[in-house]
Amino acid sequence: MNNIMQQSLISTLFLLAITFYTTTSLAQLSPIQPPTTTSSPPLPSTTASPPLPGTTATAPSPGLNTVPLVPTTPTGAPSPLIPKGPTIDIISILQKAKRFSVLIRLLKTTQLINQLNSQLVSSSGSGGLTIFAPEDSDFSKLRAGFLNSLSDRQKVELLQFHTLASFISISNFDTLTNPVQTQAGDDARLQLNVTTYGGNQVSMATGAVNASVTGTVYTDSKLAIYQVDKVLLPLDLVLPAKAPALAPAPGKGLPKAGKTNSSAVDDGSSTGSDDSDGKVLPTEASKAGAVVMCVNVVVLGMALVGGVVL
Repeated sequence: MNNIMQQSLISTLFLLAITFYTTTSLAQLSPIQPPTTTSSPPLPSTTASPPLPGTTATAPSPGLNTVPLVPTTPTGAPSPLIPKGPTIDIISILQKAKRFSVLIRLLKTTQLINQLNSQLVSSSGSGGLTIFAPEDSDFSKLRAGFLNSLSDRQKVELLQFHTLASFISISNFDTLTNPVQTQAGDDARLQLNVTTYGGNQVSMATGAVNASVTGTVYTDSKLAIYQVDKVLLPLDLVLPAKAPALAPAPGKGLPKAGKTNSSAVDDGSSTGSDDSDGKVLPTEASKAGAVVMCVNVVVLGMALVGGVVL
């Protein structure tokens, strides 16, 4: 019985060995199947789809660059491009933009930059500054020798005419009331009128030139510097200087004494004249003439009497 069981176990093990060997051989002889790949979905097209019916896309005005030349951080502080300091330095911002060397020179020579930087420090709440900055190429379009012909006071006035004593964002120009008062003053020859179109195009008129805002140089919560395509010339620097008041004309000479003037006859104070036609003689001359006439009458009478006696 034991022999039968042993033989049966050996037969079973032998069959298992044959089965394992056969399966392994067949697996090695079968070809390798390539890995299964799944197709990825197509990428979205980079071409902008046309706007839906009934909607219109608002594009910036021609030439208006809404990206600041000198960027700021999200908190509104100057970017690392600006040297760190206790205050925002307007000169450093303009230097980083690399287009405003003439404007920088004028701000330095007139020392107006000190006043503007002080205003940024002292302004609070709704204060701040807005500066319109013409490029160097705009100054080159002025009449030859124009800047050199200006006095120091006129140069300061020109720069102040490019400055507003408050912060104005590009979307708030339509809230201004014309004429807009600049730091140059409110004289009739210093008026600036601002017009907006569609909220993204800003034009300005001074009476002497018409200009437009073409881009943003720098903007934060207190300072905005906008690039303009022309130098903003006020009428005060273009029109002739105001003429001084005319002096009163000198009085005409008094009429000569002796002319039919009753007062001269009444007070007997009129002066003599070389002309004798119709003119009154002096009082003394009149008395002397009367005496001579009396003497002549007496002499003539005595002569007649003498002739009769003889």
